Amino acid sequence: MKVIKIEQFFPLPRVRLVKITTDTGIVGWGETTLEGKPRSTMTAVDEIGDYLIGKDPLRIEHHWQHIYRSAFFRGGNILMSALSGIDQALWDIAGKYYEVPTYKLLGDAVRDRIRVYAHWGIGSTTDKGKEQARQRLDMLQKKGGYKAFKSGPGGKWRAHEPPAFIDAFVERAYLMREWVGPDVELAFDFHGKMTPALAIEVCHEIKGMRPMFVEEPVPQENIDALKLVSDHVTFPIATGERFLTRWGFRDVFEKQAAAYLQPDISHTGGITELKKISNMAEVYYMHMAPHCAIGPVAFSASMQVDAVVPNFLIQEQVDKCLGAGLLKEDWMVNDGHIELPTKPGLGFEINEEIAEQDRGIYEEELGGEFYHESDGSVADW
Repeated sequence: MKVIKIEQFFPLPRVRLVKITTDTGIVGWGETTLEGKPRSTMTAVDEIGDYLIGKDPLRIEHHWQHIYRSAFFRGGNILMSALSGIDQALWDIAGKYYEVPTYKLLGDAVRDRIRVYAHWGIGSTTDKGKEQARQRLDMLQKKGGYKAFKSGPGGKWRAHEPPAFIDAFVERAYLMREWVGPDVELAFDFHGKMTPALAIEVCHEIKGMRPMFVEEPVPQENIDALKLVSDHVTFPIATGERFLTRWGFRDVFEKQAAAYLQPDISHTGGITELKKISNMAEVYYMHMAPHCAIGPVAFSASMQVDAVVPNFLIQEQVDKCLGAGLLKEDWMVNDGHIELPTKPGLGFEINEEIAEQDRGIYEEELGGEFYHESDGSVADW
């Protein structure tokens, strides 16, 4: 079996797909979405394609090593996002070739279903804001029986904010806890917007409602700053969606800077690398809560790893992850879980008429210009 064609598609905003076709007719799909860089990975995939055409798609580890190591410069979010999607597609082909779900080629499942969390929050405590939040909560609990949700303070944060600004978020957080009760988990994504001192202050304000975790309390570049926050907070700190490969997580491991890790399967190196990161994390008693805020192909790939690693905690899931018209059958959430995939490969049948269209709008993904209104300085997205 040999690779004969590699194609790319942009069917939805924040969803870029790669399709690898073999001479046997077996096709594999992967997702190369890189948020805020909508065009960048496409050229990288073309360059990788020059190498892969004519090669045996089942030599996945060999291809991963070549793509990562063959050039003088290694890593980076563009190369790793391209490699991640390619890797997913190769594992999809392998599962279909052997006629088993991909997770069976990774050691087989250690659990019977995958726990997921949804995104939900209270945007404001006005009557309208609370009504909208309540409607979405009722919909999510009725439709999927979710037992865990993630929200965040949102907006633009400076090095420090006045009490009223902080109190507004704290009020919303406690209102969420009041609504869902003590049996539901609530997590909060700070999106790397805060300084260590501010993050610690805000975490202390919300510790009484017992968060499942706080994600990315500070920007990702400085692990010592993350460690500082973790050391001063009584509940778990999570990070990892912007870290790439095992090497990118090394300092987090060695400094015990976080409790939960959140690699993104479309950035960190695909199925191959997500499993290796998870296995390394097990040594440090860190649990996995993989990031996925893009499309259903990446989500499906991530579940293959979720199925096989003992230290898996929970999988992120946005609405689009469940199908978005790209899958012939949506993933179904019941009691906050998704049953293990049973179809070969990544477990889905793709709606190729939809997937192979270019319907995304690049400008929607570029992020725009983001400034503090008070002085015109740049704000973190």
